[in-house]
Amino acid sequence: TLGGLAWRDTWGCLRYSANAAFIAIVAEQHGVMVGQARTWAEGQINYMLGTNPRGSSYVVGFGNNPPLRPHHRAASCPADLNQVCDSGSLSSPDPNPHVLNGALVGGPDGNDQWVDDREDYISNEVAT
Repeated sequence: TLGGLAWRDTWGCLRYSANAAFIAIVAEQHGVMVGQARTWAEGQINYMLGTNPRGSSYVVGFGNNPPLRPHHRAASCPADLNQVCDSGSLSSPDPNPHVLNGALVGGPDGNDQWVDDREDYISNEVAT
């Protein structure tokens, strides 16, 4: 993307970028593109952590303006276990009652655009 993300596919694009970053670091450890591979990989991870056009993290519970509504049924269920967890819970506009600290959401579109909307499973389903 213009913001620096190695964007591969619409659905859960950050999982591809994270995996490519991992492969680049392993490749560098084996002598491939020494210096360049790590720098590129760090750029991908930093994008996910907030160095992006939005200035926001894509990791739940981490960094600036992290996702509050990842698409995850159990995380969107009421905190009160005596209440019913149904599709109404999943479609609530409120932040998830259960925080999935460390979860990576799917990520932005090819133009670095993203909305924290639980019902948008393509961009907000937990990717890792």
